[in-house]
Amino acid sequence: MLVLLQTDYHCVSTAAARIIAAWVRRDPALVLGLATGGTTIGMYRELSRMHREEALDFSKVVTFNLDEYIGLAPDHPHSFHSFMHQNFFSHVNIPPAQIHIPDGSIQTGYEEYCASYEAAIREAGGIDLQVLGIGRDGHIGFNEPSSSLASRTRPKTLSRSTLADNCRDFARGEEMPTAAITMGIGTILEARHIMLIASGKAKAKAVAKAIEGPITASVSASALQLHPDVTFVVDEDAARELSQCDYYRRVMEMTAKLTPKRLW
Repeated sequence: MLVLLQTDYHCVSTAAARIIAAWVRRDPALVLGLATGGTTIGMYRELSRMHREEALDFSKVVTFNLDEYIGLAPDHPHSFHSFMHQNFFSHVNIPPAQIHIPDGSIQTGYEEYCASYEAAIREAGGIDLQVLGIGRDGHIGFNEPSSSLASRTRPKTLSRSTLADNCRDFARGEEMPTAAITMGIGTILEARHIMLIASGKAKAKAVAKAIEGPITASVSASALQLHPDVTFVVDEDAARELSQCDYYRRVMEMTAKLTPKRLW
């Protein structure tokens, strides 16, 4: 596990975008797992800028998103389809046929649909790089506390804390979905490489539990300790609860001295 300690949210966004860009340049046909949420917006803006100003080519990239609310059509303004198109897909050149996001508008046949999403990932050759955020309770995707560490893509009822965190995205009086389709923890762990980004004091306890705490279904991100290639890109505030924070800071300082123009 590698922890890249950054100064602030802007630095987290830039570092995460540069890591993805390096992967895309190395493997133009990268299979990329993507996440939504406020933390990812800066990263998507930087990737869009790199496409526009540095000719970063996404034309062969295949994407799979982690999750989608159940009950929202793709064109709903609060769907993750809309989020991804507004913040990323409409600004780069990934062909629509290569974009995969769970369909939250289906009303029946969830088991068959989720199995087909897993099959599509396998048919694409598996996910090369999976991008994750983290919830305040340590969840990844919508794998709420108590989710099986072997879970696959499935419908999941949202916890009270997740509903409280996400309700700010909905107008007062607007009904918020209470369930979602999400990749499972087992699905996520099958990615060849994983990058989790986090920013802000509110994520500090979750980050510490994910990196240094016991592996437990109560904190689904702790399952990342089982993976051989995980990078956490976190700012000072999100890292403040880490007992080894000073160590990670020294590593970053030494790395910057050795390779001042490129950290990955």
